[in-house]
Amino acid sequence: MPAKDFSTIAPDALTEAQAKAELRRLTAEIAAHDKRYYQEDAPTVSDADYDALRQRNAAIEMRYPGLVRADSPSRRVGAAPAVKFAKVRHAVPMLSLGNIFEDGEVAEFVNRIRRFLGHAADASLAFTAEPKIDGLSCTLRYEGGVLVSGATRGDGFEGEDVTANVRTIADIPHRLHGSRAPNICEVRGEVYMTHADFFALNERQGAAGKPVFANPRNSAAGSLRQLDPTITASRPLKFFAHGWGEMSEMPENTQSAMMHWLGSRGFPVDSLMHVTHSVDEMLAVYRDIETRRATLGYDIDGVVYKVDRLDLQERLGFVSRSPRWAIAHKFPAEQATTIVKDIEIQVGRTGALTPVAKLEPVTVGGVVVSNATLHNEDEIARKDVRVGDTVRIQRAGDVIPQVLGVVLEKRPAHSKPYEFPTVCPVCGSHAVREVNPRTGKADVVRRCTGSLICAAQAVERLKHFASRLAFDIEGLGDKQIELFFAEGWVKEPADIFTLPRRNRTIRLGEVEGYGELSVRNLFAAIEARRHIALNRLIFALGIRHVGESNAKLLARHYGTMEHLRHGVAAAAAGHESEAYEELNAVEGIGEVVADAIVEFFKEPHNREALDRLLEQITVTPMEETRGDSPVAGKTVVFTGSLEKMTRDEAKAMAERLGAKVAASVSKKTDYVVAGPGAGSKLDKAREAGVNVLTEEEWFALVGERP
Repeated sequence: MPAKDFSTIAPDALTEAQAKAELRRLTAEIAAHDKRYYQEDAPTVSDADYDALRQRNAAIEMRYPGLVRADSPSRRVGAAPAVKFAKVRHAVPMLSLGNIFEDGEVAEFVNRIRRFLGHAADASLAFTAEPKIDGLSCTLRYEGGVLVSGATRGDGFEGEDVTANVRTIADIPHRLHGSRAPNICEVRGEVYMTHADFFALNERQGAAGKPVFANPRNSAAGSLRQLDPTITASRPLKFFAHGWGEMSEMPENTQSAMMHWLGSRGFPVDSLMHVTHSVDEMLAVYRDIETRRATLGYDIDGVVYKVDRLDLQERLGFVSRSPRWAIAHKFPAEQATTIVKDIEIQVGRTGALTPVAKLEPVTVGGVVVSNATLHNEDEIARKDVRVGDTVRIQRAGDVIPQVLGVVLEKRPAHSKPYEFPTVCPVCGSHAVREVNPRTGKADVVRRCTGSLICAAQAVERLKHFASRLAFDIEGLGDKQIELFFAEGWVKEPADIFTLPRRNRTIRLGEVEGYGELSVRNLFAAIEARRHIALNRLIFALGIRHVGESNAKLLARHYGTMEHLRHGVAAAAAGHESEAYEELNAVEGIGEVVADAIVEFFKEPHNREALDRLLEQITVTPMEETRGDSPVAGKTVVFTGSLEKMTRDEAKAMAERLGAKVAASVSKKTDYVVAGPGAGSKLDKAREAGVNVLTEEEWFALVGERP
């Protein structure tokens, strides 16, 4: 029987029995995540989700202190060292920091320290504030000034021996610089990888057919924890020192002075560290570092505050798995601040122009983000996003990152508002925003009108062109279209009909999956479609808003492609023109569809592509409807499995006889033609008293057979 789930109940609402079960579940889940993060370098949840689990565990333990487990996450750090590495016992435990997320918690942290020390509210108390590097924690042990070992954090008390690997990192000195070094000196810090090196490594991994890393932290951890040091040596790892472990003597008496001392001994230390003397100053450093985040070139996920005086650190000591004298102020887990390097326009398969911000890379929610959607030109104008701006971005779950807003105080002095293009950046065709005639408002999306020749739309347009209700070319499906386009053999509709002639150079029969018979069948299917009805051609062109029904309305009204083109060209003179009124008056068209048709034929690229197509095919008039048919003007619904004809054949026959074919039964339905397996439509027809016919009765009524 599965265990009951109490995960949705707030900690303060849990009964003691429920709390005990929840602590058991949380302990197991957090331990599994620790193993994946610390041992396997392959986390499966975001930092925010992991922090939420730990916060819930702590809240339940606070409510029920008697239920705290011996293996509680609050009593351990990281995970046990992996079996494949030798173990190193830390002389001084490598504990982790507690986390805070809100500005108000900074004041609470400072006040807790003052209360513990018995300091008055106005007594001087200094804190260092420095970026929290998102890397792999590492400790380096020097004896007599010489590097003798390197180890990972592990479970905080025992780590993995990675001495051979840390020796390959250029930032780590093999011998301490200068004189008067303590005989025993343990330096602690973070092994990390820059964004540039991360992207280059992933490119090499991908080219070699090897797995790529999700983010720089994973790549740094995976690189350091290699059994073969030569692999680590080939990876561009770096190191920042931020603390120490066992020291036979202390060279300085403050955190800030110790960091300066470590820098003088050859270790890289973060130059963004500041000494602060108030909560306001601490928050100011936090804000400043957050806005600099995108320019650093490496990942940080917050700011660490530490009491500056070492004697006070010693008095404060530790609580559970964390020091009382330090805390990490984390950045919002799914948000970050970065810089817009450029704004690019992407063209979708329907011609929609979508602006995308190209960003300085920043890790958000465990993923390196270098692009964010700006949605449309109205959003760009509303938020006034410009190239060079510092912006706040958000990534929640699997949602595409989006720009939340601009940090105006960081805007470059000579920036200019972004001008949205009015031509397609891919094919040069004009791009337009449709206007809703009822509201007078323009569509939020600007679209490329060069649907026949735009490379961004070409593959999907070609698939539509060859589809069943359009040219219906047997053997030319989606996969074939994708192959032919990728090879450069078919770029526009006319190319389909020149394909047989060009096969002398293409040699399609030599392509995998094709043989002599399949090539012959394909070319025969292409030849069979050189004669096409006008309505099918109009539908095949993929004009926005012109589906199968509207294509038939246009074909019936204009009769020939020549008349259609002439009429639409004249309609381009404006809404007041007689030709536009004629187009708009076609039953079922209306202004939105009429405008889309005018824009399609107004685009020179489309006209040229159509001319090339018409050189290859013959367009026949749409089959006339019979006005004297007994079903002329009637509404018919076909349902069930028709046995004498396909559903498309039935629909075509009914329309040729002047009937209207509907998809569902309504009060306006005159006939329902039902085959075997007819279900709800048949039931509804009977309830409504609609005349129900079998296929044979249908043929008898109309006097025809398929």
